[in-house]
This record gives sequence, C-alpha cells and structure tokens, in this order.
Amino acid sequence: MSTVNVLDQGSVVILELNRPEALNAMNVEMLGELERVLDEVSKNEKVKVLIVRGSGNAFSAGGDIKMMLQDNVGGDFDQVMDTIGSIVTKLYTMPKVTISAIHGAAAGLGLSFALASDFVVAHTSTKLAMNFIKIGLIPDGGGHFFMEKRLGEAKAKQMIWEGRTISAEEANGLGLVDSLAGDQMEEEISKRVAALLHAPLQAMLETKMIYAKQSLPRLEQILELEKNAQRRMRQSEDHKEGIKAFVEKRKPQFSGK
Repeated sequence: MSTVNVLDQGSVVILELNRPEALNAMNVEMLGELERVLDEVSKNEKVKVLIVRGSGNAFSAGGDIKMMLQDNVGGDFDQVMDTIGSIVTKLYTMPKVTISAIHGAAAGLGLSFALASDFVVAHTSTKLAMNFIKIGLIPDGGGHFFMEKRLGEAKAKQMIWEGRTISAEEANGLGLVDSLAGDQMEEEISKRVAALLHAPLQAMLETKMIYAKQSLPRLEQILELEKNAQRRMRQSEDHKEGIKAFVEKRKPQFSGK
C-alpha cells in the first residue's frame, strides 16, 4: 500500500498522506514518496492547484516515533533531514497554488509540512501543536521559518517553547491557519478551487514566485540550521528522557542537559 495517494483531476491534484493506522505519521518511506510526488506535480504544467490532506482521522501526527527511536532515524540522519528539507522547499516554491486541508491532528513535522502551503484550511475540530519540545527536540521541516512568517519571531518562539496543543479557532485567530471549515469542508475546498481556476492564476503565481525567490535563501539557511541543531538535540539527555517518557506514557523529567 502506498503511503501517499495521488488523485489527478487534470488541473487539480489531491495529495493524500496515507498511513491512517499511524495518524499519518511520517516515516522514511512516506518522506521518500512525498519528495517524488511533489517533484512530479511541480513539473506537470497541466496542474494549477495542489491540495494536501490526510486520510483517516488526522492530517499528520508528525514524525513517526518508531523512526525517532532508531539511532539514524531509519536511515542516514543527514539524508533523512535533507529529504525533509527538499519536501518543504518543493511545496513552498511550487509554481502552483497549494492548499493544506487539515483535520484531526496536525502536529510537529506534520504542522511544518502543512504551513508550507499557500493556504491552510482547518476543520473546526483540528488540534495543532508544534510539540517537538515535549521530547527534547526542536522544530524541523522549516518549522522555525513558517512559524515566524505567520506569527512573528516573539510569538513563534514562545509557541515553540510551550509546545502546547491549540484549537483550530485559536490558530485562526493567531493567523497560523487562514480559514476554518465545518463538516462541509470538502465542499468548501471545492468552492475555493473553482474560484482559483477562474482567477488570473498566471499573475497570482508570478507574485508567489517573487516572494518564494526572495525567501528561499533564508528557508534553506534555516533548514540547515535545524538539521545541525536536531543532530545535537538527538544526542541530548533531555531527548532520551523525552522519548522514554513518551513510550512509558508518563511526564518527562528534564534536566536541561
């Protein structure tokens, strides 16, 4: 079974994260598929709009905890982190209008990935969390970049440090998501897409690419900083304690080491 489903509707492509049994947590296999699919969609000139969503009960719970338990996250650490960087860069700079339609949980790396889209639409029941801190890690997948873009440095830093789970309504008020949708979410997304397909998309994409080209060097710099810092954090006592506490379903006792 593929970890990424792709529904090609011609001018619109739906990309669906497909590990519902694991709340679409991202493992090495899914990351590889995401990189390949995003590359194909980016190069397909027929595609005008890309929708990213999750199957089952969540958008994505983040990085797969089983992957994090392995010394090299299930592969060469640098290669895995570079794949993550490639995924969010491809999504952020893609010459298409991109929409993340999130529901259930959108946490950690899953939230970083969602924030790389042009529009983030959240179901009213969605719970969002940039919760790396709870296992002694820092955001990756450009999480620092996207949070700062949407919240400003001070609020982004505080939210990353707190690692708390917030409601879709609070996220909308903060500007972390762009709009809310109820149980008719699919229909609302379809209306948004129909409006886009009747808009002057060429002009819209020119604006997108101006911003993307201007911001890309900073995104790439942050991805490299995140990779190096995450390598250090994975060796920390706090991370080992955070993972152990998660597995044992207890509150971690961090020491700052």
